[in-house]
Amino acid sequence: MLTRKQQELLLFINERLGRDGVSPSFDEMKDAVGLKSKSGIHRLITALEERGFIRRLPHRARALEVLKLPPGAGEPIATLSVIEGSLERAPVKHAPAKAASNDDGTISLALHGKIAAGTPIEALSDPSRSFDVPAAMVGSRDCYALEIEGDSMIDAGILDGDIVVVERCQTAENGTIVVALVDDHEATLKRLRRHRDSIALEPANSAYETRIFGPDRVKLQGRLIGLVRSY
Repeated sequence: MLTRKQQELLLFINERLGRDGVSPSFDEMKDAVGLKSKSGIHRLITALEERGFIRRLPHRARALEVLKLPPGAGEPIATLSVIEGSLERAPVKHAPAKAASNDDGTISLALHGKIAAGTPIEALSDPSRSFDVPAAMVGSRDCYALEIEGDSMIDAGILDGDIVVVERCQTAENGTIVVALVDDHEATLKRLRRHRDSIALEPANSAYETRIFGPDRVKLQGRLIGLVRSY
């Protein structure tokens, strides 16, 4: 059951996707539902995402996908994602793609390129690549794999060239190692710390400094659940 504001925002996003082919800006959303700050829009979007009505497309700026609408409101409209100033059409998906199970007790996860474990870099994405991990590591969770680049997490046992297994999530407890998306385009693997109204992304290497951001600047893309290393 959605609140009135949640439903208003969901229908506005869906209507704008149909009219303009692109998600509305946060300022437009704020004005449409009568809120005074963007932080209120962030909370509404998070609530809609947690309830399965929308999802944010990872590593893409201002890209929302409407997965479903309230009863009687019709069918959702496909998104047109804004990616670094260019446009890329994304089809509506009603459920995340499941990892493929193999006969040898492993499971194939999408390998979404390299992620910096040092200075944040834009996460690369190549849906054609995959990586096999033990099925027991993943279970029934929605996961993906990333290749580590850098040395800022070496004291946590995460080395350059390692493959990490990440469970998709939007929330995590303090102290959890997470994939964090900063300002909608910089992705990094760091330990999460919340301090009142700020979020700290902590390295595990004294040569690097902790970076602190306002809560609106950081989105969690998942939490670390496993690691695979080749020798």
